[in-house]
Amino acid sequence: MAFTTREIESPDPVTRVVEADAALRNQREQQPGSEDIGEKMVLNMGPSHPATHGVLRLVLELDGEIIAKATPDVGFLHRGDEKIAENMQYNQFVPYTDRLDYLAPLANNVAYALAVEKLMGWEIPPRGKAIRVICCELARISAHLMGLGAMALDLGAMTVFLYTFEQREKIYDLCELISGARFTTSYTRIGGQMRDLPDNFMAALKSFLDGFGPSLDECDHLLTRNRIFVDRTKDIGVIPRERAIAYALSGPNLRGSGVEHDLRRKHPYLDYEKYDFDVVIGTTGDCFDRYLVRIQEMRESTKILRQVMEKMPGGPINVADWKNMLPPKARVMTKMEELIHHFIVVTEGLKAPPGEIYFGAENPKGELGFYINSRGGGVPYRLKIRSPSFVNLSILPELLPGAMMSDVVAILGSLDFVMGECDR
Repeated sequence: MAFTTREIESPDPVTRVVEADAALRNQREQQPGSEDIGEKMVLNMGPSHPATHGVLRLVLELDGEIIAKATPDVGFLHRGDEKIAENMQYNQFVPYTDRLDYLAPLANNVAYALAVEKLMGWEIPPRGKAIRVICCELARISAHLMGLGAMALDLGAMTVFLYTFEQREKIYDLCELISGARFTTSYTRIGGQMRDLPDNFMAALKSFLDGFGPSLDECDHLLTRNRIFVDRTKDIGVIPRERAIAYALSGPNLRGSGVEHDLRRKHPYLDYEKYDFDVVIGTTGDCFDRYLVRIQEMRESTKILRQVMEKMPGGPINVADWKNMLPPKARVMTKMEELIHHFIVVTEGLKAPPGEIYFGAENPKGELGFYINSRGGGVPYRLKIRSPSFVNLSILPELLPGAMMSDVVAILGSLDFVMGECDR
């Protein structure tokens, strides 16, 4: 079932300066010799500009305040993650996935683990799947809160930024309960998790969800009918449905253009088909729609988390394949055979079969995919990461021309990218 964002009546925007400027330009271009009038200016926005949300450099060609040409220049943060993965055992690469979309490290861990498990032919037990759903939906809320707060701050609404960061701190408290770390969690292992949920986690999760709903509503009320915010985002940065598909956009940027595509529904994993939630879509594909999609997706994630709490199964959390999984620590410390087996798995890694696979997960920014080419053994022969931020930024040369300089900030905030996974 799809949920359309634009069920909200908002005030009509004031007459924009860009319309008058465009009309003046059209009048000027119709005059003889108009090509000699004026001179375009080249402006570098970034890579240290706060509104570029990282080390993104935009080379903008300006005609007055109107953008005539835009060229994104990426690569300032390149770390060679894919080549690093090809020189590491599968489990050793888990901490590097934290540094992709570093606003959703738990979700990155899960996506990578699911890809390797597909290569291994493994399916983790029901409790392990439920724990991973909790990780993914908490990561989705945390990343969307950051995207919402940063976009609002870029457009001058500092109060919303403070509200969203307060809720993210509470999510980090939950991450600390799960993994012992707040930011770079490295919680997932190939075949399961590093450990089960602590006894007090469910109570802490319920307490967070009870307080999160009213706080999200407050942010919604502060922005959705705010005249300034609406004027800065409505009918700005419109991505038509056909262009969103042509550029292979994914996540809220695709669904904001009215495309009902969510991998949790289209290609279910982690038993997502057993949970009741709506796929949120927009109607126009502008900055305002993309904002509304993320607001409602956080509510849908809350619904999923409550269902996981109600249905949380018991039992093991890891795959019972003791040839490739570490034995229980208690037996490693007391039995010679388990100690030897632990040493072999740690030093040689998984015994992965030859073959090639691709797995894509619905991350907060869109489809995070991993292609693995294996020739057997504990190290991948080739590993390729399909990072959603990199793909989503590819539409900027088409999206920005015709917009005003002040609109760039709103458009970038609405795309919600992270350069950590773009320059992988």
